[in-house]
Amino acid sequence: MRVLLINPFYPISETPSPPLGLAYLAAALKQTGVQVKILDYVVYGYRKDALQSVLNDFKPQIAGATAVTMTFDHAKQVLKEVKATDPGILTVMGGPHVSFCAQQTLETFPELDVIVLGEGEETLVDLTRTVEEAQNLDTVRGIAYRRGSKIKITAKRSFIENLDLLPLPARHQLALGRYRALGMPISITTSRGCPYKCIFCVGRKMVGAKVRYHSARRVVTELEYLANLNFRQINIADDLFTANQERCLAVCEEILKKKLEINWTSFARVDTVSEALLLKMKAAGCTAVSFGIESANPDILKTVKKGITLQQVRNAVRMCRRAGIIPYASFILGLPGETQATIKETTDFAVQLQQEGLTSGFHILAPFPGTEVREKSKELGLRILTSDWSKYDANRAVVETASVNRRMLDALALDWENKYVQYLGLIQQRIQAGTATADEASQLENLERTVILYELMMHHTIEENGSWSNSVGEMNQKKSLKMLLDRIIQQRKIDPQKLESALRHAIANGNLKCNRLNGKIGWQWQDF
Repeated sequence: MRVLLINPFYPISETPSPPLGLAYLAAALKQTGVQVKILDYVVYGYRKDALQSVLNDFKPQIAGATAVTMTFDHAKQVLKEVKATDPGILTVMGGPHVSFCAQQTLETFPELDVIVLGEGEETLVDLTRTVEEAQNLDTVRGIAYRRGSKIKITAKRSFIENLDLLPLPARHQLALGRYRALGMPISITTSRGCPYKCIFCVGRKMVGAKVRYHSARRVVTELEYLANLNFRQINIADDLFTANQERCLAVCEEILKKKLEINWTSFARVDTVSEALLLKMKAAGCTAVSFGIESANPDILKTVKKGITLQQVRNAVRMCRRAGIIPYASFILGLPGETQATIKETTDFAVQLQQEGLTSGFHILAPFPGTEVREKSKELGLRILTSDWSKYDANRAVVETASVNRRMLDALALDWENKYVQYLGLIQQRIQAGTATADEASQLENLERTVILYELMMHHTIEENGSWSNSVGEMNQKKSLKMLLDRIIQQRKIDPQKLESALRHAIANGNLKCNRLNGKIGWQWQDF
């Protein structure tokens, strides 16, 4: 049995990391003897002919894509092309978006055969086995599928209680070198589940209210592996890493016991941290903690069932600073009850805390399928403007309240973007004047390098220009790089000096290599 797993396009501006969910699925499938291939359209530009080539060469019986709401349209398009190329391939989709609108998705997307609902490892393994044995899909728990003209939803599958039974994610099948070259972080999950009831989040529904944990030993075994992959940062991507302080301390103690020298970040709530915990996290390598604060208006916080106070926010920020950890905060504008006054209340609060070391980020409410804020939108006084899922990126308004319309919210978002562009422009001016700090210069250089390397990846530029016959005898790396630069510059409008700097950086970090074989030169991204 051969299974193709697909990661749909996701904007680089969203700071993506290698697709951990697909790595878990690949490991679970491989453990049962299934052959797995992963296509990652976050770091490979999508091309129909390239997809068709993979389908012809690998010949999968099942093609499965994961999707969040904003990536659903691209996932759908890829699976449509899969079906058009070979109608016999069973097409499958999973992830939070389709888990909560399965009936509607299958009714409107005839090229999709099966939806995996919720947690996917055991379900996909069961589905694969059932397909291979040509058995009835009704026996597979946790799926929705089309039988003739009817949509069938099978019995619910229980959550995996002992997460340590899952094999380590098959990260060796991911394009790690590309993410590393782009300066993106790598992620790990140490638990699943969230006991809180925020009405704008699907986490609790997707992975359960009860928090299930990997053992501290298993977590640190995985962290040891990640430490050798040369990523700049490891993100602990649990919904709530600090849900259980005792267990969180146990993980930190195990890191210290193993003497791991790693930098990592995590998510927390302001009411689940203490100074003692943050100090231990800092000692174990934690550099930053992200808090969801959402609003500075107590009534809005109560409406969205956030369950925190502004004093708890202040305390958490101050504790982070004393511990030497950078506090990040996420705010959501456009929540139920939002007015121009509450927006000012929130932005003023963020500015006040910035003076105490808080770094803030603002998003606009996106009412994703499965969230209470979508299901009760009218009752909550929200007007949902569109179900064009590609617009659900939290960067532009897709909802309005009685007092705040799309124009107002979009104007705020545009203002944030303009201020960031102005900030980068000021850094450029200071660099030219020789007054920029090393950190400022590095920040702009890293951003420019990421933009250049990403463009090369998405346009297949290295693949198309990085190989030629070496008819002139011995060619060292310096000459080979010069030829590669000349070829790229003829094809793409990129500043030659910045291009050379970006490529040299990728080479120095082992993410781009020149191979010589049988009289040919071949430049390649090192995908692992």
